[in-house]
Amino acid sequence: MSESTTKGPSTLFLIPTVLAEGTAQQVLSPQVAEVIGQLDYFFAEELRTARRFISGLRLGRVIQDLTFFELTKKTAEADTAARLRRLPAGKDIGILSEAGCPGVADPGAVAVRIAHQLGFRVVPLVGPSSILLALMASGLNGQSFTFNGYLPIDQADRRKVVLQLERDSRESRKTQIFMETPFRNNHMLATILEACQPDTLLCIASNLTAPTEFIRTRTVLQWRKQKLDLHKIPTIFLLGY
Repeated sequence: MSESTTKGPSTLFLIPTVLAEGTAQQVLSPQVAEVIGQLDYFFAEELRTARRFISGLRLGRVIQDLTFFELTKKTAEADTAARLRRLPAGKDIGILSEAGCPGVADPGAVAVRIAHQLGFRVVPLVGPSSILLALMASGLNGQSFTFNGYLPIDQADRRKVVLQLERDSRESRKTQIFMETPFRNNHMLATILEACQPDTLLCIASNLTAPTEFIRTRTVLQWRKQKLDLHKIPTIFLLGY
């Protein structure tokens, strides 16, 4: 890794983005725009989204002058390491999350690990995390919790995992947090309501930070009495007692 003679090691900035369109002014700290305004290099999961996000901040940046590197689950670690090593002397780089915070349920974690190995300074910026926002608003145990990411797609496997998470939550009083691809949310909800005990608490947190935000914690029995359509709506599920 090349280093400038006038400054310390290069810095990798972890740059959060919005969870809902049109909310940048409400949910992002001024530091986010300040840092983006100073960077010329970015990692991003979806390059088109990243360019649109920066343009929407109206910082006067010429998008064509910026360099973007794709960073997805399929990106080879060797490619990510090579891009960090070849960063021009004195230049810093940012990771733009597709939604929320880089490195949390996000492929940016790979670049962060490599940056530590290469001696980069790593700086996380304040921004919205759907996982923590949902936990904060759930009323469930915030002292002990586990984020489980995406559960299995197969219905039988998904049911098995949901039952295990419910058992773990009941035995340890630990909140279990998970999510699903938005177009499969209704399948997930149906599995939870069919498999779990009536007194299990379920929090459903959808469209966080958007004007249509929906957050409710009820027992499984209460949810069974309510018709809810979560199709294509970004949602976090939390189980607890």
